[in-house]
Amino acid sequence: MDPSLELVVDAHAELAEGPVWDERLGRLWWIDLLGGIVHLTDPVTRADTAIPVRQPIGALALRASGGPILAVRDGFATLDVSNGRLELVAAVAPDDPGIRMNDGKVGPDGGFWAGSMAADEREGLGRLLRLDPDGTVTEVLAHLTIPNGLDWTLDGRELLLIDTPTRRVDRFDVGLSGRTISGRRPAIEIREGAGWPDGMTIDAEGFAWVCLWDGWAIERYGPDGRLDRRIELPTAQVTSCAFGGRELDELYITTGQEGFPPGGLPDQPHAGGLFRCRPGVRGRPTRRFGG
Repeated sequence: MDPSLELVVDAHAELAEGPVWDERLGRLWWIDLLGGIVHLTDPVTRADTAIPVRQPIGALALRASGGPILAVRDGFATLDVSNGRLELVAAVAPDDPGIRMNDGKVGPDGGFWAGSMAADEREGLGRLLRLDPDGTVTEVLAHLTIPNGLDWTLDGRELLLIDTPTRRVDRFDVGLSGRTISGRRPAIEIREGAGWPDGMTIDAEGFAWVCLWDGWAIERYGPDGRLDRRIELPTAQVTSCAFGGRELDELYITTGQEGFPPGGLPDQPHAGGLFRCRPGVRGRPTRRFGG
């Protein structure tokens, strides 16, 4: 285990996900996907504010102005942090309650890219969607199953995307507009027994940090797809990660306890918590929707 690893919030979230650093506030946003709760954490005092929104949340993004925007069960919605009220911006599959939103991130084009999937994880029903600032939703990619972590290379010319059951991170070419992708091919292969790829971020050196569900770890891979290093955690369900802190040198890691019995498991007392480490590299500034 990395000696710098520490528990920031012992939240016992059912499925903590989607950390996003807010440099304006100097705080970290993150979510409990299944609990339908948005968290805002002060990493210095470790004070944590929980905002219930009463429906599953797949991802959170910051806007150029105003409060956060979420990918929720019903689609994309803005959040009033004072009362937890959602205002739907664009519906996604409104006639199919079996579809929900999953992981997402703002791209270099200023759009909010997020996956949708079957709540029962049926194969091939997942899609990668993009919400543009004008409220238009476009299907970017279809026939996925569990669209998960995504991020762009340093030059913005390639997108890395995880579809968890494939046990891969795939690479796509980004079109000149920044709003289309093509040329899917494997970028990182997760070895058998290492867990399932979940959330992901790319650091300032162009290396991908991949969270491993049922893998007890987060791993860093080079642009050539080779494993560079591994940081072990005291919980199996490692879900997502983001760099934050004043110098963007702190790596925040979310974890889950989905399917655990009441009271949790004795060998994972801090499952569902928010962790932090200082891996010696920095991340990149958070992009804002519409920015």
